[in-house]
Amino acid sequence: MQQLHGLLQDGSRVAIAAASGMGGIGKTELAWQYANFHREHNTYSAGIWWLFVREIGLAPQVLQKALRMGIQPPDTLDNLEERLQFCYEEWAKQTSGNALLVLDDVSDYRAVQPLLPRNPRFKVLLTARQFVPSPVGCLPLKVLKPEAALNLLRLTAGDLPGNGLGRIDAQLEDAEALCQWLDYLPLGIELVGRYLRRKRPLSLAEILERLQSQRLEARALQEAEAGMTARRGVAAAFELSWAELKPPARTLGCLLSVFALAPIPWELVAECLADWDEEDLEDCRDDELLEQSLLSLVEDETSDSAQSGLVQPRYQLHALIREFFAAKLQGRADAENLRRSFATALTAVAKTIPQTVTLEVQQRVKEALPHLEVVAEQWSHLLEDSDATWSFTRLGWVAQGQSLWAEAQKWLKACLQMTEKRCGADHPDTATSLNNLAALYESMGRYAEAEPLYVRSLSIYEQQLGADHPNTAGSLNNLAGLYESMGRYPEAEPLYVRSLSIRERQLGADHPQTAASLNNLAGLYYAMGRYPEAEPLYVRSLSISEQQLGADHPNTAGSLNNLAGLYYAMGRYPEAEPLYVRSLSIYEQQLGADHPDTASSLNNLANLYKAMGRYPEAEPLLVRSLSICEQQLGGDHPNTASSLNNLANLYKAMGRYPEAEPLLVRSLSIYEQQLGTDHPDTAISLNNLAGLYYAMGRYPEAEPLYLRALKILFNQWGKNHPNTQKVWSNFIDCLQQAISAGQDSQLSQHPTTQAMLNHLRETE
Repeated sequence: MQQLHGLLQDGSRVAIAAASGMGGIGKTELAWQYANFHREHNTYSAGIWWLFVREIGLAPQVLQKALRMGIQPPDTLDNLEERLQFCYEEWAKQTSGNALLVLDDVSDYRAVQPLLPRNPRFKVLLTARQFVPSPVGCLPLKVLKPEAALNLLRLTAGDLPGNGLGRIDAQLEDAEALCQWLDYLPLGIELVGRYLRRKRPLSLAEILERLQSQRLEARALQEAEAGMTARRGVAAAFELSWAELKPPARTLGCLLSVFALAPIPWELVAECLADWDEEDLEDCRDDELLEQSLLSLVEDETSDSAQSGLVQPRYQLHALIREFFAAKLQGRADAENLRRSFATALTAVAKTIPQTVTLEVQQRVKEALPHLEVVAEQWSHLLEDSDATWSFTRLGWVAQGQSLWAEAQKWLKACLQMTEKRCGADHPDTATSLNNLAALYESMGRYAEAEPLYVRSLSIYEQQLGADHPNTAGSLNNLAGLYESMGRYPEAEPLYVRSLSIRERQLGADHPQTAASLNNLAGLYYAMGRYPEAEPLYVRSLSISEQQLGADHPNTAGSLNNLAGLYYAMGRYPEAEPLYVRSLSIYEQQLGADHPDTASSLNNLANLYKAMGRYPEAEPLLVRSLSICEQQLGGDHPNTASSLNNLANLYKAMGRYPEAEPLLVRSLSIYEQQLGTDHPDTAISLNNLAGLYYAMGRYPEAEPLYLRALKILFNQWGKNHPNTQKVWSNFIDCLQQAISAGQDSQLSQHPTTQAMLNHLRETE
């Protein structure tokens, strides 16, 4: 530990030390002892973070731990490395002294190196099986020297200093032979030492004889040929302990091997063994298994939890012991049942994940996610068809909720592949998977990819369930929504009408899904400017929701909000206000003051106040809406971008241009990063920033933004879409003002700009 500490004290740079060596050599134990010792001595007063890198990854853990300290990187940072550096720097600002990051089990240093802190106050301790290249200061761990091996055996066997001639020294020759047979590997010696402490009547010679008689193949423990003897020694050492475990403890150990190599919340284990007696389970965990298997109790080492006094117990298996248990599981008659109970328990967690994944949900399920991934990747085939997709879809939703689009796509595509293989290309479950992936693409603005999936989903439902089935109605509704987003209103309308007709016939005129169809058709008419046709549909939808779901149901709040939005668009502000106020009240009461839907409601009421010129009332609502989005959805979420945009527009209306500009810039950055440079929302954001520059007389800066926005909208929605026409009108107004201000010569030579300038000059 002294040698390791010395490597970490180079103050001229970020001191990175690596303990490397084969599995079982004691890397994690050394890091653990080092962290505990220096936590007790407050060496790292800024705090210690322990990160399990191999299976969970570095960046998600840093961002999550930073968030719990109230640290959230701004969205102007356009890459992951800079976002992590921001977290490190904010951590440093909130604390004094040095901080320690322990990165356990790093498989590829080159992958994590760009994500490490640059501030020299941070010390980084890695554990790795492979040698880590320069400039990392390495402490290669080899097998113990004979005397050190004997000392470890004395310690773990209970031969404490001051107790006279101990058991090890009394049988020194046999003890030396025992350590040599174990190849001086710390893990094997510790296992044997624990065994010796429990089996005091046995001589060391008898222990060695038992070890030599073991004939364990330990297929799961075999790695490189050079390490085979040591691995078999560890396996043989644990085989002694295995023989001492009672059947329940053996079952528990085998079950733990099914979990990911990540911290295991004990309540998940208990759910897997729900039919066990609670007292037996606790005894097995706390006594036998902890003592004999190197199952470790780990706590949250974040500085914030340490300061608050909160302890969050989880359990961590040593990697080799986990593999040993996995090998034992293979030969058990109940292996499949244990795996199925694991998959079922994690699927139950998945079922608690809503489609709108807030930060509260992320925090609640974060420790289950690595294990849920194991279900999706290995054990979904053990579940009933109705449960097999849950792990995939919920992992996709969690990723989507964090704007991790590639991750979300991975899980939803895997779900589709799984249902196609398991159920067939034309099965209704496949149609549902198609629908989910299409919805993701739609939210990403990838309309061209979403359309064929929605079309195929609809075709399956029609063929397999019938043209009038409620699922068919839902599919029609989704495809219509896509066409509406694309501005293809003539194609959307008959689908919405047909969906509504099916739901009225099959579910009834007063069913909540009928209300949803009425609402969606009304929304289309609203988008098309057909306000008189939209109003009775919205009114009827609201009436159904109130009658069937209740006056205080969130769906009722949504209907109130939509009707208010129509009245707002029609300039009927006095009618809109009480609906918006009531909608907000329901969301606050039913979903909470910090729910994303509450944020949306605050935003809508604020926009009404802005339109009414009641700026002082609008501002605090928009500020609160933005705060909720940042806290609940994250600083990079598209809803956060929308809130930034709306607050900026208020500041623009109030003439507070310097305050509006950074908000619009940040909003645009989020849309570009999260939805893509060709998304319609990105185009609208470009238009809004251009509008600010136009209002400020900065026409040369506004012009390229308008051109970018128009290109996107022409491609995505077409030239006749109302939003395209609005942005085009804004662009023309900007050019006209540039001519009037004598700045037209400062504009670009873009063909569209020059053609319109010539036209405007000719018509003056």
